[in-house]
Amino acid sequence: MQAADVMTAKVITVSPETDVREIARLLLEHNISALPVVDAGGAVLGIVSEGDLMRRVENGTERRKSWWLKSIFAGANNASEYVKTHARKAHEIMTPKPITIAEDEPLYRVAKLLEKHHIKRVPVVRDGKLVGIVSRANLLRGFSAVALDIETPVTANDRDIRDAILKEVDENTGVWVDRINVIVTDGAVQVWGIVESQEEKMAVQVAAENTPGVKSVENNLGMMPRGVGHF
Repeated sequence: MQAADVMTAKVITVSPETDVREIARLLLEHNISALPVVDAGGAVLGIVSEGDLMRRVENGTERRKSWWLKSIFAGANNASEYVKTHARKAHEIMTPKPITIAEDEPLYRVAKLLEKHHIKRVPVVRDGKLVGIVSRANLLRGFSAVALDIETPVTANDRDIRDAILKEVDENTGVWVDRINVIVTDGAVQVWGIVESQEEKMAVQVAAENTPGVKSVENNLGMMPRGVGHF
């Protein structure tokens, strides 16, 4: 199994000039902890993580937990006031020149890369342009699928099935595909991630079941209503 088989393909990104408040809004709205910074041509310049943002907001004080991102919009604490008076851009707080991988990178090598460099995610590029991102969660789901049948390789048809499911979900269900991950092994589909309702969970299930070539669907989607929590 390779990076292309587990990566999140529809990646939320920001430009080098994106404001800190907009970055925080995107992290909260999409329930994610980092965003790639890309130029106009799609090349990856850096990554802005929740940690990068909090270090800027806290101005050298003791690091807070992730829910402190919400305080940026509360208007009732020093962090909010700091952002208002010390606005920064993505290129000023990002981790520059991040490690990237190709779509055909084997998962075991991706895992070693994350461990060696103590990072939580790695952008996937094709011809120098961002096409996806692989996180620790993506890896765990991929390894889980492989563990079910170590002798069953991922085929080109499996990737076509995966692409078709994600396309159907993106275009016709209203579910944000950047929050879900689809893994296909010999026609067996596993769906992971977060949706906002039981209806969205069922919509993804139906989209997968109706895709030609799908033999079975294991729906592992969790539910988190909009505006509740952060992970």
